[in-house]
Amino acid sequence: MAEPLSDEGLDLLFRNARSYNGYLDKPVGEDQLRQIWELMKMGPTSANLFPLRIVWCVSPEAKLKLSRVVKGNNEQKVLKAPVTAILAMDMKFYDHAARLFPIVDLKSWFVDAAGTVNEAYAESTAFRNSTLQGAYFLMAARAIGLDTGPMSGFEHDGVDQAFLAGTSYRSNFLCTLGYGDPASIFERMPRPTFEEFTTIV
Repeated sequence: MAEPLSDEGLDLLFRNARSYNGYLDKPVGEDQLRQIWELMKMGPTSANLFPLRIVWCVSPEAKLKLSRVVKGNNEQKVLKAPVTAILAMDMKFYDHAARLFPIVDLKSWFVDAAGTVNEAYAESTAFRNSTLQGAYFLMAARAIGLDTGPMSGFEHDGVDQAFLAGTSYRSNFLCTLGYGDPASIFERMPRPTFEEFTTIV
């Protein structure tokens, strides 16, 4: 049986964690990006279908290119963050199903014998599960001592053309990574109570 996290662990992942708008001048190494991947990949997805794909924008050239397809203040966030991750979804995730879930023929759930793809089902599966994996991404980054700044203010077509052209990937959301600058965050916004937003039946 798993032991519950300490208060320090809960603070790190949830209670004291914030979404940062700016970062300290401290680099993030590839070893840390690999740590995030090794942790987040252990989180469950539907039948282990694992549709998430990540492009790590680390170089000045990649940051500049990405900054041109984000909106408003997000331009400076991308340019100044040590890393911005493009969290994307592979719309042909089912091509890996035989290896990732060899128990049954999962590909046939999405592609029939004639090769026709159930686009709506594939898209909803990719979006739901890549978003779920995006949450694991945030928790994994926090767990290794990094701060995050998830964002949806960007041009999806622009990101897809600039970074994902020639693939079956489509952008879901972006997330900056680094060591958060406390001066860049606002006062924490209100959170609803258990009684307001939940029901026990």
